[in-house]
Amino acid sequence: MQALIIVDVQVAFVAGPEPVPSAGALLAAVGSLLDAARDGDAWVVHLQNDGASGAIDEPGSAGWELHFPVEQRGNEVVLRKSTDDGFQGTDLAELLTAQGIRSVVICGVMSEMCVSATARSALELGFHVVLPHDAHATYDVPAVPGLAAAVPHPMVSRVAEWALGDQIDVIAHAADVKFVP
Repeated sequence: MQALIIVDVQVAFVAGPEPVPSAGALLAAVGSLLDAARDGDAWVVHLQNDGASGAIDEPGSAGWELHFPVEQRGNEVVLRKSTDDGFQGTDLAELLTAQGIRSVVICGVMSEMCVSATARSALELGFHVVLPHDAHATYDVPAVPGLAAAVPHPMVSRVAEWALGDQIDVIAHAADVKFVP
């Protein structure tokens, strides 16, 4: 069985005053995964980051809200987290294991932070990980004078995939991911 894990697709990061670059394309890809998972009756886990006081994703703020509405059905849940890793301090591993899920499709933001940390823990826990390239995103890494030029966001996302090693399946397009009931 497969599950879809949507990492931190919250208003602050995709529709707020400073969304990730290409947020529209990201939302289309994540939306197609969400539709496919629902159509395939797969488990859907929305991870929602609880930012610090004053952060753009502070609980209760407009930026903290999830972008995609959560369907009220038995196999779609929201898990709140306060660290990059969606498994740390949550019931994610227990939920997936109890449902017999062995494969997870991970998408969302930020590629090199929360998406990567969640994927790495999934691998360490023995889950098969699928990472659709067009369904995760991040910001440009700013330049550091005298040290390095800025790193464009597509390169940051690709390096985040590469850093996970060869145990994951990187799929070019979210539309190619199938959830079988």
